[in-house]
Amino acid sequence: MRESVQAEVLMSFLVSEELSFKIPVELRYETRDPYAVRMTFHLPGDAPVTWAFGRELLLDGINRPSGDGDVHIAPTEPEGLSDVSIRLQVGGDRALFRASAPPLVAFLDRTDKLVPLGQERTLGDFEDHLEAALGRILAEENAGPA
Repeated sequence: MRESVQAEVLMSFLVSEELSFKIPVELRYETRDPYAVRMTFHLPGDAPVTWAFGRELLLDGINRPSGDGDVHIAPTEPEGLSDVSIRLQVGGDRALFRASAPPLVAFLDRTDKLVPLGQERTLGDFEDHLEAALGRILAEENAGPA
């Protein structure tokens, strides 16, 4: 069984209302983390930056404004399959990107063929990986500073 889906799309990085430029963005979905999508942004002159967020958030954001944390995704037009605006925020710093919806829909369709939406829990080892990760996190927290 295939374990991941990848795609590369060009997005506009909107620096200001007057300035934007196209950048390649890698999309990745892996069965070992079936709820998440990863986007790696390749900004000129900087190291690539990867953001992970819910696959369902990306799907919802193509059709209606979604997200209430550091990631907000929304269609640019209220009707039809329009461009999608992706806003990422860390503290007071924000980055705004715009992507065409069809490549995002095609990517999500491929992830759905790998793991149908709503079937993420059926992956046998996901629960084991989650429990192991939570165990490591709790062990680190309980260890405290050295």
